[in-house]
Amino acid sequence: MEDLVLSAAQKSLRVNLNSDIYGSFAEIGAGQETVRQFFRAGGASGTIAKAMSAYDKDFSDAIYGLENDGRYVTESRLRKMIHHEYKLLEDRLHREKYPKKRYFAFANTVATINFTKTFKGHGWIGIRYQTSAEKLPNEVILHVRLHESDPKHQQETIGNIGVNLIYGANFLFEDPKELLQSLYDGIDKTAVEIDLINFSGPDFIQVDNRVMSLQLIKNGFTDAVIFGPEGQNLLPAELLYKKNVLAMRGSFRPVTKVNMDMIKKGYRQFIKSKRVEKEKLVVLFEITLNNLLADGGLDEQDFLDRAEILCSIGQTVLISNYQEYYKLVDYFSGFTKKRIGLIMGIPSLQEIFEEKYYRDLNGGILEAFGKIFSKDLVIYAYPFKDKGMKEPATIKDVAMHPRFRPVFDYLFYNRRMRDIEDYDPEILGIWSRKILSKIRNGQGDWEKSLPTYVDTIIKKKGLFGYNSKS
Repeated sequence: MEDLVLSAAQKSLRVNLNSDIYGSFAEIGAGQETVRQFFRAGGASGTIAKAMSAYDKDFSDAIYGLENDGRYVTESRLRKMIHHEYKLLEDRLHREKYPKKRYFAFANTVATINFTKTFKGHGWIGIRYQTSAEKLPNEVILHVRLHESDPKHQQETIGNIGVNLIYGANFLFEDPKELLQSLYDGIDKTAVEIDLINFSGPDFIQVDNRVMSLQLIKNGFTDAVIFGPEGQNLLPAELLYKKNVLAMRGSFRPVTKVNMDMIKKGYRQFIKSKRVEKEKLVVLFEITLNNLLADGGLDEQDFLDRAEILCSIGQTVLISNYQEYYKLVDYFSGFTKKRIGLIMGIPSLQEIFEEKYYRDLNGGILEAFGKIFSKDLVIYAYPFKDKGMKEPATIKDVAMHPRFRPVFDYLFYNRRMRDIEDYDPEILGIWSRKILSKIRNGQGDWEKSLPTYVDTIIKKKGLFGYNSKS
């Protein structure tokens, strides 16, 4: 990594002085802030083939086509922009005349803060580009959420991110993690949040975008990312908007029959509610960053092993930096007002009633409960049974300070907390940590504790340090 962090002006000039980098800029909304940096830096004639703003919607539609949903600040619109502009470069700039040029098409489509400040703003930014004239193009696409309260500042931030992306794509592509970190050069993290990034193309064949999502959280660029069963990164705002959400937190190291019974039985109870639309329901397996750091450092392979299993059984995964449940509920409620369900074991429910987790709140545990249960939320609790226990523990067995008992009773009797009653009693003795130890030590009989095919995937791909001796 370079010791000196270059300014946007310095990066723009370095790009301009490279005679091989040549391409187009297309920016919708938030002004021509990115290309302006390159014009001001000097030497732009060697870099900029075309700069445009299809600000009028009819003009934009005429150039890039209509969007099915009628929106313009979307990934679909951005992709149409960079593909259209890149094709024009190939069509109009013949290789016989430009044998060494590395073409690029940069685009953004952004909506900044509105006049009443009820909408903070967001945008899509991307580049389609070559790292050599002989190669097929790469693509780097990201989504940002703007947090500054002044539109002028937001425009400047978008311009700086654009410069950082163009510079990083050309000079830092061999290290995608460094490229990712460089996007915030000269930008305060409080100004903008990057909550999605995807790399593709010949120079990024070895890049797993799930790992890049994890880097977003690790670097403090966002607090939550989501990826789907195919391993593709998903935009939380689009996935969760006006949806019912059912989430289950766990380590999933590996996912066991208990985990699957929890989600299956919790789901069955959740969809019985009149406030839940089955067709508009999103089910999430959540892993916290704190859980991923449980063994000290961030083990990317361990993360990928968990992700591989969950994706292979068709699950959508949320990685978050929300150790406390009230923060997770706050996050969901930012996208939807519909009913939210949380599935958790009795030990996790027990932790919710422990004061030590709320010392950073002025109102302590009562403030946290206000944040949680002021939303349309129901907790579904799965029973717990350890050695020496005659009967499984349920909600009524949760211990707490006497002064919280009235709150607990109110929530329980108003069915804001519900026991999962049709559980499978035969699997309560399954523990992920014990299964993990058996997998690594080559001990037999661990397979029967896992869902169908999960053991096959672990053996086939050598996940979780699988040891074949038995």
